[in-house]
Amino acid sequence: MNGIRIYCAGNTPALAFARQNLIRQGFEITPQPAPDVTHLLLPVPSFEADGRIRGGGIPAHILADLPEKVTVVGGNIRSLSLHGYSTMDLLQDAQYVAANAAITADCAIRVARERMNGVWCKCPVLIIGWGRIGKCLADQLKALGADVTVAARKEADLSILRALGYWTENSLNLNGLSRYRVIFNTVPSVVLTKERCKECDPECIKIELASKPGIEDSNVISALGLPAKYAPETSGKLIADTFVRLLQERS
Repeated sequence: MNGIRIYCAGNTPALAFARQNLIRQGFEITPQPAPDVTHLLLPVPSFEADGRIRGGGIPAHILADLPEKVTVVGGNIRSLSLHGYSTMDLLQDAQYVAANAAITADCAIRVARERMNGVWCKCPVLIIGWGRIGKCLADQLKALGADVTVAARKEADLSILRALGYWTENSLNLNGLSRYRVIFNTVPSVVLTKERCKECDPECIKIELASKPGIEDSNVISALGLPAKYAPETSGKLIADTFVRLLQERS
């Protein structure tokens, strides 16, 4: 499409669905690096901790077979190996991040539901944090009929939450932990210590969504990278649609 030729590096389910979606939209996908490739599409996020591309591949080796003017598309792609290349970082795009937060919330609710013996209607739930994922969780759980309490630190956020009809707690001084059946944490700092977790119902389902754990407990469920695990088709479509939109904005 319009002279664009894409090479996809890495091997994740979401990237595979993104590739299929782009093919359906008329884009040319090449199976190998080539001198006429215009865009290198990576997984989102793109790199492992050791710098390798998620799903396999060393960035420098792949870039060596691509033209110097290739545009690298991915997520969190700040890397020395990409210095001097044109880039599209999807995790710096507000629309992508917001949509991904909604997908994450949906998947987190699914993870909790798999472990519940009851239903969401009137289920007492605590959401710690009022960022993107916290907002999406609150909205989706409220729609399911859950009894939602949101813990936030700023008084301005607590005021908005009360105006929206949520129960509230100050995340610096949580009370009544024993009443919750499910706790979602989205805050990347310790909010519930081991001692505070003893106040929770033994059957409480604790789900950790923050990159740095905020719940210190042995039975907490670590739930990072949920969209790729639970909704790779939706995640792949979001990658493809965001790439197309950014192309149009740059044209």
